[in-house]
Amino acid sequence: MEFQDRVLKCVDCGTEFVWTVGEQQFFADKNFKNEPKRCRSCKGKQSTRSAGAPASRERIETSALCSNCGRETTVPFKPTQGRPVFCKECFQARRSSGGGSF
Repeated sequence: MEFQDRVLKCVDCGTEFVWTVGEQQFFADKNFKNEPKRCRSCKGKQSTRSAGAPASRERIETSALCSNCGRETTVPFKPTQGRPVFCKECFQARRSSGGGSF
């Protein structure tokens, strides 16, 4: 397949930008199906916004029973069936004693 430079329009700021032959070859090599939607400037802003905003994501708190002591606790993830869940005290005790991999 022969590529040619293409002019695309940024979905964020509306400016036109060139999608070069080299970039298109890179996309083809990686089997990316969609062409870029943002210019370099907006893509940079988008990635810094994503990297700097983990606090804006909603944190999951799930109630569970500790697999070691049986006490009810909350964990910051959704437990997977068949995997042990530990309260903070039991988790720290296992971690300091080197008991098991996480």
